Formats: sequence, C-alpha cells, structure tokens
Amino acid sequence: MLWATAVEPGEAATKASTATQIRLKIALIVAISGQALGADGTNYTSGGATPPPVRHHRRVALPFVASDAALLAVQASLVAAPGAGLPAGLRVPRGRWWALIPPASVAAVVFGLQLAPDGAHALTYLALGTTPPLAAIALGWAGRFARPGAAALALPLLALAWAARGSLTGDAAALVLSALGCVTLGRLLAAVAPLRWLKLGIFAMAAIDTALVIADQLQRPNAVLNAAAPGAGLPRLQVAQFGGAVMGYGDLFIAALLGGVLAAQRRERWWPVLCCLALAAAFDLLFFISDELPATVPVALTLIVIELVARRRAQAAGGRATARRAPLPRLARPS
Repeated sequence: MLWATAVEPGEAATKASTATQIRLKIALIVAISGQALGADGTNYTSGGATPPPVRHHRRVALPFVASDAALLAVQASLVAAPGAGLPAGLRVPRGRWWALIPPASVAAVVFGLQLAPDGAHALTYLALGTTPPLAAIALGWAGRFARPGAAALALPLLALAWAARGSLTGDAAALVLSALGCVTLGRLLAAVAPLRWLKLGIFAMAAIDTALVIADQLQRPNAVLNAAAPGAGLPRLQVAQFGGAVMGYGDLFIAALLGGVLAAQRRERWWPVLCCLALAAAFDLLFFISDELPATVPVALTLIVIELVARRRAQAAGGRATARRAPLPRLARPS
C-alpha cells in the first residue's frame, strides 16, 4: 500500500521462455534510454510477480525519473488541495480516535494481505467503488477551488481511465481520480479530529511505513496489491501508477491529510508544497541503492519543517511584541 517503487520492465516474465527473456532484456535497455516500449502492444510493466492482464493499449514507457517526478508532483500538490470544514448541517462526532485511522490503515492492509492475499481483490473493488464518488465530492465541495458543477467531471475521468487503461493517458486519469479522492478524505478527517492528534497520526503512519520497509515486510503485499485488478478491464485505483513508477494510495492520502490540517489551521500552503516536493525528490535519490522507499517520509519531514517555521515565527512575533511593550527610559531633569 505504502511505497514508491521503480517498476522494472520484464519483472513479470521471470518464468518465460529463453527467447522471451532475451526480448524483455532488449526492451529494458530501450526503456532506460527513454525510448518507446511495447511497439507490439505487449505490456512489459508490472510491479508484482504475477503476469499482468492483457491490455489493449500500447504503453509508452517514460524513463523512471520522469515517471517518479510526475508522481511526486501530484503528491506535493495535495498539500495545497483540500479546503476546510464540514458541509453545512452535517454533524459528525469529533474525537482523538479518528487520528488512529492513518497509522492503523497501514498495519491493517499490510498484515491483512500477508494473512489473506486474496483480500487484494476486495481492496481493488473497494477502491473502484469509493474513489470516483470521493473524487466527485472533491471537485464539487472538498477541494480548495471546488465548484458544484465540477463534480460531474469525475465520470469522464473514470471513463478515460477505463478506456485508455495501460497507456499514459489512462494512468494520468486514474492518478487524478485517486488524488481527488484523497482530497475529500483529508478534509473530512481534519474536520473531525483534533489537529494535534492528526499530526501525531501522520508521524506514526510514516514511522510504521518505514519500519515495514526496513523489515522487508512490504514486498509481498506490494506484489499482491499491484497484481490485483478488477474485471472487465476496469482501472486499478488501489495504487497510483504513472509510466514506470508506482506509489501507494496511502502516500497520496497522507499528503492530502497534511493539506487538510494546514487548511483547518488557515496556514499558507504554497511553500509547504515546494518543501514537500524538494524533500521527496531528495529522498528518492535513495532509489540508487533501493527499489522500494516509504514515500510517506517526505510528507512527515515537511510537517516537521512547517512546525519549526511556525515556532520560529511565533518566537519572533513574541519578541517584537515585548519590545513594543517595553517602557522608554525616562530622562532625568538636570539639577
């Protein structure tokens, strides 16, 4: 669920014939050089050990750096995307226990898939059934620049992700749908949970994600969730894939959650977006030594930077206020 993985073309063909393996190695060299991949219509990109389903659209393979940069840009933009508050008339009980959702979702999905790998099919249909309505809500209400009439745009996005599945266009449409769905979740959660506890939830989510990656506990759930796909060629919305890179749904969710917290606090968000993007780009240099990274970490680091800047500004403002209140020294009258 929570990863950013370099998808190496040909991983799904480890048991293919010798001729097929040679063909895939040639395709790998072409893909790394940034040229088109899959001229015969065959999909060479998969994040799991199970051969991917047959697709009817040719995939143009982007270099991994370009694919990863696109995912990072979408993730960082979610910091500025949510609005603040609940819909008028909606009453939801507030409580600290809502803040358990981010870290608990990591453990539930990862360990759940380890115990019951078939649950990945349920997750893919759950994402397919909930993401488009959540995206429509984001376009019509939850987003920072939402307009009621824009909610209808979720339907053509879904149709495009379905019709162009396996192409960069289809990847982009599915990615936008997933990102918009996270905007709604981030705004709602920030409206019903104490913000201080939500910040702790963000840190806990990143910590659990990192521990699972270090302990090598994400590879199998990663492969299972990547391989799961709904029937009828419908798009996979349980993961965010663009070109040769994959990011977990939770990596988008944590960024939108941070955006919801900042919106509720009415803080500026343009520089946190740039900060998140810069930290994520620097963090992804670790792909030179690892093919799987916890993409939640840059978001948690961004929150740390935001808190440090806010504290420094508060101290500076307090110092100026103290200086203004200090009485001027009186001059003694000469005798």
